[in-house]
Amino acid sequence: MDYTTYLKKHPDQNGRFGIYGGSYLPPELVNAFVEINEAYQTICQSARFINELRRIRKEFQGRPTPVYHCERLSNKLGNCQIYLKREDLNHTGAHKLNHCMGEGLLAKYMGKKRLIAETGAGQHGVALATAAAFFGLECEIHMGEVDIVKQAPNVARMKILGAEVIPVAHGLKTLKEAVDSAFMAYAQKYKDSIYCIGSAVGPHPFPLMVRDFQMVVGIEAREQFLEMTGHLPDVVSACVGGGSNSIGMFTPFLADAVELIGAEPLGRGPEVGDHAASVAYGSKGVLHGFESYLLQDNQGEPLPVYSIASGLDYPSVGPEHAYLYDLGRTSYQTVSDDEALEAFFMLSRLEGIIPALESAHAIALAMRLSRQKKAHSVLVNCSGRGDKDMDYIIENYGFGEKYFK
Repeated sequence: MDYTTYLKKHPDQNGRFGIYGGSYLPPELVNAFVEINEAYQTICQSARFINELRRIRKEFQGRPTPVYHCERLSNKLGNCQIYLKREDLNHTGAHKLNHCMGEGLLAKYMGKKRLIAETGAGQHGVALATAAAFFGLECEIHMGEVDIVKQAPNVARMKILGAEVIPVAHGLKTLKEAVDSAFMAYAQKYKDSIYCIGSAVGPHPFPLMVRDFQMVVGIEAREQFLEMTGHLPDVVSACVGGGSNSIGMFTPFLADAVELIGAEPLGRGPEVGDHAASVAYGSKGVLHGFESYLLQDNQGEPLPVYSIASGLDYPSVGPEHAYLYDLGRTSYQTVSDDEALEAFFMLSRLEGIIPALESAHAIALAMRLSRQKKAHSVLVNCSGRGDKDMDYIIENYGFGEKYFK
């Protein structure tokens, strides 16, 4: 595979990354997604759109976000240098705003008046509510009742920003069900609305669009790391649920001699319903309009999933991740709740940075690689901050005393 020309060839005109991706839609939504694709293909080549997005990123989002050397954490572990791409410093506290502002700009171009989306951890919901406020649009966010309780601070932020939060009470009441609900709402309102998918998943063109908008993370990080150290890292790591932060981080490094490792949520363990590690335990299947690795039963129905991190408890993964894994260009390792919690508290105590539980999975992977002496340097996408997780962590796990005895 010639990765120097990769972006020009993937996805193909049918939205496929090899055997993955595509567009599996009910007939009433086919034309709506064709309209989105045609609009995106037009404006992504427009100097006016690109310059406006650059202005928004600089003046509103606060980009570029920095790369930070975790010197105390690195010295504590003793075997490699760990660096963070600080997406937690992006406005609204996570990487999600990168694609939400792009999708909001697209909605304005298309003349839509409403943004519809799902959210798990609430970061996508907050980011989309922020984009809606910025562009003067209505906003409707679907969220599982379990996640509404776990992520109460983000629910409050969405409402303050003017979004309508729709509780989802069926099934496991988490991210997969929120996607189901948002799709149903969009099917009824697509003429004056746009569905802004929260990750690099869904029917074409959303895996393409989200990757393109999120690549700013990896482009910045690559340049910054080179400037700081004079070389590229041995490993680039990011957490993987649907895969938006990780595909944005990985793609600019595809042509480099750098190992790309995603951290999947092992949760409580490998038993069905205790994890959400789609690449490690899934098989090829279709969910929410796209084909990828899927945790599914013998009838092809999605299995129940779980992660301490609400943004990772999804039974599939973006189709580009599945393709890059099959090519051997990326690899994925599972990280348990316990490992993520240790990383959460270690980074907080040693570096003064409280990460999102999602990001803590990738930090835990870097810590593992250090302890195993598997790398000299690891660049981690700290994709979000942990404010949203504080109440849940304190109530269930205290202040991390056991990690510092």
